[in-house]
Amino acid sequence: MRKRYLIEVVQNDQLIVFCPEALLKGRIIKRIAFGSKSMAVDFYPHPDSHDRIVISKRIQRQLQYPNLNIPLHAFIKNEVLTIGPLVGIFTSGFTQNFGQPLGERTAFFANLLSVNKSVGALSFLFGEQQIDWEQGIIEGYFFYKNKWQKYEVPFPNVIYDRLPNRRSEKRQKQKKVKERLQKEYMIPWYNPGFFNKLEVYERLQQDASVERYLPETHPFTSFSHIESMLSKYGHVYIKPKNGSLGLGIHQIIYDKQTNEYYCRYQEKGEVNRLRKFHSLEKMFELVFAHQPLDKMVVQQGIHLLRMNQRAVDFRVHTNKDDAGIWQVSAIAAKIAGPGSVTTHKRSGGEIKTLSEIFPLKKAAEYKEKLETAALHLSHALEQNMEGIIGEIGFDLGIDRHGNVWLFEANSKPGRSIFSHPELQAFDLLTRKLSIAFAVFLAEKSLLHPEEMYK
Repeated sequence: MRKRYLIEVVQNDQLIVFCPEALLKGRIIKRIAFGSKSMAVDFYPHPDSHDRIVISKRIQRQLQYPNLNIPLHAFIKNEVLTIGPLVGIFTSGFTQNFGQPLGERTAFFANLLSVNKSVGALSFLFGEQQIDWEQGIIEGYFFYKNKWQKYEVPFPNVIYDRLPNRRSEKRQKQKKVKERLQKEYMIPWYNPGFFNKLEVYERLQQDASVERYLPETHPFTSFSHIESMLSKYGHVYIKPKNGSLGLGIHQIIYDKQTNEYYCRYQEKGEVNRLRKFHSLEKMFELVFAHQPLDKMVVQQGIHLLRMNQRAVDFRVHTNKDDAGIWQVSAIAAKIAGPGSVTTHKRSGGEIKTLSEIFPLKKAAEYKEKLETAALHLSHALEQNMEGIIGEIGFDLGIDRHGNVWLFEANSKPGRSIFSHPELQAFDLLTRKLSIAFAVFLAEKSLLHPEEMYK
């Protein structure tokens, strides 16, 4: 475990830093850095043995270090001691209300920043409008002592992407910020974008280690192609390539006995519908009249485990930890709402723990299968997708034969499963890990940049 040091600010203007003797031993250090700012100072061992780094008020001002009483890591390379990491969380949608700077998303970010002390990082929120490119500073939103506070800080060591949706991600301003901070300032940027369902499937298909988890998936091309998939699987799903929250998903079922087609979907107003048609063409004419079919994928239907005639699937979160290693951080079962095509809560779905719905032995068996699949898939996505990925939310299914299937991978997973009382400890774990991974990235970029940018 990396050592952390309390940063003590004393009321003088000396350009002197006092450090624990063990930190200085056998090293020549000439500068101190915080985020993108650094300055020349003299280093001395301090007279007592406490694990703290003592800086003057002048050094604090020059480094623009907010003194929030959080023990931080110390990284030493090329005669520079860097305290931190300073972690910028990039998002959009800031409001004029300082008490609720991100509207209804404020509570999530307050909870996310509340892990700073336990992880040993200074993380803050910012958007493109908070950046002063001329001065090289950001007006960051910090959550400290249960309230929001603004501090001007240097550019961070690492950036965690928490843009809320694809629309904000596509804006030119956001793209330019990302490109500039990554290319000009060489700041590692993790969880960089939303996944496209078809792209995920096509990339993973090349990887033999995860091929078995992939249901047959194709871009929508023709009715005859859907007909052939229906005769093969009995039912298929039609989904938007860039959908989220289960919106726009349709299940098409073919009854061989009656030669009829059924379509299960959710109408506007969140009403679950099941409609019968004599032909596929008629179904598409009536149900898909306003759907952009060129932006849809067709996916093999899976006969899932069921509870009381309702389909069950699973949300599995994986995170990289402070050693850069993937771990499973949460698993929940989701039971479809009555007549619903998805297991989402907004469609009447219920969140359960595995032990609530399966006998002990079965719950343990399914947990192991889901964890194994999620870790294999995490490694495969990391290898086959661009950017630095630090967390993934998987929607997985288990069929009647016990096989695991991947339905979706989310780079910015929703957090509805954590409303379950027994999953709240995992909510905290996922938040801790998402910032702990920033510590790993900061250390790597400061001490081994050749590994980051090879």
